[in-house]
Amino acid sequence: MNSMCYRWFLIGFVLLLSACASSVPEDIRKETERIVHIGEARQSPATFRGSEVRWGGTIASVRNERDATLIEIVSRRLDSDGQPYEEDRSEGRFLARAAGFLDPALYSAGREVTVRGRLDGVREEAIGEFRYTFPLVAADHVYLWPKRPPPQPAYPYDPFWYYPWYPWGWPYYQPYYPPPHHH
Repeated sequence: MNSMCYRWFLIGFVLLLSACASSVPEDIRKETERIVHIGEARQSPATFRGSEVRWGGTIASVRNERDATLIEIVSRRLDSDGQPYEEDRSEGRFLARAAGFLDPALYSAGREVTVRGRLDGVREEAIGEFRYTFPLVAADHVYLWPKRPPPQPAYPYDPFWYYPWYPWGWPYYQPYYPPPHHH
């Protein structure tokens, strides 16, 4: 009897541990040894060339080249798992070059992505009419985050709730103010 309880306990424990496992790849979750900011890479590309970075943000555009895919990303701060925060602040934009073909229908504008790779200099391109210097990352790992579910209201609305005293206000009356006295 004891061995049977032990087996069930062991099976339950293993299932509990497997439920806690993250599906995010280790290379995306793990911080780089040295933090390089996008502004630093833009201003001193020669200094940081070859540095390993883990950057992420929101996809602005995707272009497929002959043997690689170029992703333009609006950078965002990353949480401890490497997922970009949903915020309206950014250090700027950067380009990530991933070997092979990434489908623009999946890697579409507005999706969140995290890349890990080495800095490969800068590239100057236009955003509209403005010339912009993009740090270029030769991406070893590209992780497309699942779409976030829409936010739920803090207090759910009950469609069957109603206020039976509307419009009379009983038992809740508006404050009564007597009319002013005239002398």
